[in-house]
Amino acid sequence: MTDLPIRPDLVGASPYGAPQLDVAVRLNTNENSHPLPSELVSDIAVAVATAAAGLNRYPDREAAALRSDLARYLGHGLSTAQVWAANGSNEVIQQLLQVFGGTGRSALGFTPTYSMHPIISSGTGTAFVDGRREAGFALTAAGVRAQVEQHRPDLVFLCSPNNPTGTALPLDVIQAAYDATAGMVIVDEAYAEFARPGTPSALTLLPSRPRLVVTRTMSKAFGMAGLRLGYLAADQAVVDAVRLVRLPYHLSTLTQVAARAALTHAPALLETVAAVMAQRDRIVAELPAYGLTSVPSDANFVLFGGMPDAKEMWQALLDRGVLVRDVGLPGWLRVTAGTETETSAFLAALADIAGLAG
Repeated sequence: MTDLPIRPDLVGASPYGAPQLDVAVRLNTNENSHPLPSELVSDIAVAVATAAAGLNRYPDREAAALRSDLARYLGHGLSTAQVWAANGSNEVIQQLLQVFGGTGRSALGFTPTYSMHPIISSGTGTAFVDGRREAGFALTAAGVRAQVEQHRPDLVFLCSPNNPTGTALPLDVIQAAYDATAGMVIVDEAYAEFARPGTPSALTLLPSRPRLVVTRTMSKAFGMAGLRLGYLAADQAVVDAVRLVRLPYHLSTLTQVAARAALTHAPALLETVAAVMAQRDRIVAELPAYGLTSVPSDANFVLFGGMPDAKEMWQALLDRGVLVRDVGLPGWLRVTAGTETETSAFLAALADIAGLAG
């Protein structure tokens, strides 16, 4: 690329990409390891086959039926006009940055957090400011308010639960960020369905807050990572603003009908959430036996630490057929809560590394 006239701010940058290795146990990208119900697979096949006859025509560029179904799923009195869908929540975030960010504008995030927020910010010419977290990777209302007032960003990114730590946010943190800025506050709730009982959603804060946006995805709890369907809920004016930058017919007919079929099976798909949460809590409970610690998690993964060399531990696990994620935090790794069999393989690998296998 050195001979190409690419933008100066992209020189030396690396593309996003978690390792995609052919190993027995892949627990590095927070996928839902549980297979889709056969009934849903059949319904998707029928829906796609039916839609295929009309692929000579463009899709519904407003995805109205899908947005209506998503609004119904979210509840909270949301209307179709308050929901927008795109090809994964990353495209949703990109569209928001295209509208509210750009040259001369900035976005504030609190690292460690979702690595795509600064990457997409850079791609849209938006300066990204690294905010600070407190002990235990926590955020407080006072700390967030002070940093928003200091940096005066045009967008504030908050993840609840946060990736890679798994920590959920109290609503007062979100309220503090909103009250401290005249810009947009985007709450990334990609893992919201895995939160422990009693954990509030930022969806409850949407009324009377026209600059608040909540993003979600069907990749995690719904087990539809390969579908690439993300969405947001916000004031109708936000949706209208995003429509100014969305590409024509951005969401294919096949994506729309497959997502709608999946939403009709929401109760069955969400049954796997409880199973994933059980394995997450099992990991947290058993880590101390191997001299390791973890961050309390409301997601489908666990950030664990206590090893002297995270890269060495990552390789040791890989050598035993278990792929986890090195998130670049010294002394910490992240593991997805998979099936019971996958979790057992991960814990057995830890036992073997610790010399405790019997």
